[in-house]
Amino acid sequence: MNSFMRPKSRLQIFLLFFLILAVPSLAWGQKKPSAPAPKPAAPKPAAPKAAPAHPAAASHTTTPGHSTTTGQKTGVSKPGTTSARTGTAARPSTTARPGTTSKPGSTASRGSTAGKPGTVGKGGTPAKPGSTGKPGTTTHAANSRTPPGRTVSLKSGGSASIRPNGKIRSIDKNGMHIEHGMHGGRTVVSEHNGARIVTTGAHGGYVQRPYAVRNGHTYVSRTYVVNGHAYAHVYRSYYYGGHPYYGYYPGYYYHPGFYGWAYNPWAAPVAWGWGWGGAPWYGFYGGYFAPYPVYPSAAFWLTDYLISANLQAAYAAQAEANAAAAGGGGGGDAGNADQGGGDQSAAASNSAPVALTPEVKQAIAEEVKAQLAAEQAASGQPAAAGGAPVPAPAATTASTGEVPAALDPAHTTFVVASDLAVVADGQECGLTAGDVITRTSTTPDSDQKVTAIVTSTKKTDCSGGKTVAVSVDDLQEMHNHFQEQIDDGLKTLASKQGTGGLPKAPDTSTAGGEVPAPPPDTSAANALQTQQAEADQTEAAVVKEAFNQGS
Repeated sequence: MNSFMRPKSRLQIFLLFFLILAVPSLAWGQKKPSAPAPKPAAPKPAAPKAAPAHPAAASHTTTPGHSTTTGQKTGVSKPGTTSARTGTAARPSTTARPGTTSKPGSTASRGSTAGKPGTVGKGGTPAKPGSTGKPGTTTHAANSRTPPGRTVSLKSGGSASIRPNGKIRSIDKNGMHIEHGMHGGRTVVSEHNGARIVTTGAHGGYVQRPYAVRNGHTYVSRTYVVNGHAYAHVYRSYYYGGHPYYGYYPGYYYHPGFYGWAYNPWAAPVAWGWGWGGAPWYGFYGGYFAPYPVYPSAAFWLTDYLISANLQAAYAAQAEANAAAAGGGGGGDAGNADQGGGDQSAAASNSAPVALTPEVKQAIAEEVKAQLAAEQAASGQPAAAGGAPVPAPAATTASTGEVPAALDPAHTTFVVASDLAVVADGQECGLTAGDVITRTSTTPDSDQKVTAIVTSTKKTDCSGGKTVAVSVDDLQEMHNHFQEQIDDGLKTLASKQGTGGLPKAPDTSTAGGEVPAPPPDTSAANALQTQQAEADQTEAAVVKEAFNQGS
């Protein structure tokens, strides 16, 4: 029996030993393939299903350095890398900081980096304002208030500003400033022996000299010469923001009752024949300006009077500029004569004319009425010692010191008085006498400019509705001219009252202001002619040097 059991025991032991070895092996084999089972839960990257909420954010402006999908700060990932977060893709690569080069594969690659605004990149990006283009030249930023083009530093001293079309914009040399308008006109400014000399073409300009000091105020005189006719006005000088300004000061005032007659409605509207029917300027601007059919008061008559005077001046200035260009200079456009005068073709491409609407004319009429009221108040002041009237209030002269009338919140509508080049949307365009702008800001920038909207504009001038930067100096001169024209119109009304359908006015006598206007300066005409000749010589030399140097 022992011999029988021995083989059986051996078999049992063998089977037991086999099971001891086989069972763990089978268990191990089953455990290894089952381990990946948790992986379906691992695609936590599927969490981007929550991301569909972010596409709504795509409509918002993305801040530089932030992701458009997460709103968190991002960096530039190395190509092919993934985020440290398990299974997530790398954040979108962002554009390199201005002026830097991104790593390969990032949004801004070498040769096409978006450097600092306006910098010259290897990819041909625009030049930085003031950066060097051609030798001795600087290029202006495209979207700034600075006119486009380049500035040439002259070897002989001074500088010249060149428009993109190659025409001279301005010259500064030997204390003389020469400015070319968009329509071919030229303005020259210089100072000689304390006199400020300004020419606005071959047949116009003024000479300004110190005149008088009264009650702590400094006055200057200006003798204007237009087509051989000379007349003088007085201005009160003052400083604002460290810059000098000059405010028109009436040389005399009418009796207060006359201003009331001009301000208040007349008993019945008046039809008035201006006699412009055959005038070339009137036919030329026929689609821009139409006079009132009748006048309920002198304020509306004065509105048409000053608008028509400005349009006549614009027409005459353009005719003079055209003649100067055709003649190769002569005080008009010497630097641009070989190219046909001004920049009318460039201006025309930026033109969307807007006629003088009833609303715009009403705004001008309100400015007229405000001036009439101010002068009436000034004329009604009691006389000071010696019989001289008390100086007109600040609202009238804008010259008691601090703020020019050009920045007075009560004055926002301005009628352009002469050719003026401005910048709109980074491009230069022209305004001419009779255009209307509305000032929209009162705080000058570092260049002493404020913003304005072009309200009414003629063909080839700046487009209507454009926002432009205008210097406070130019606005102040517009306001001065406005006041001068009102006084000229009042003088005409005083002489014509009671005739041609105009109602009879009360007392039209006048009384001198604190500083009556002096007689015209008899040397003014010669001074203007001398300046024109000097400007012609300066410009001829500068044009030759500037274009040779910039070529």
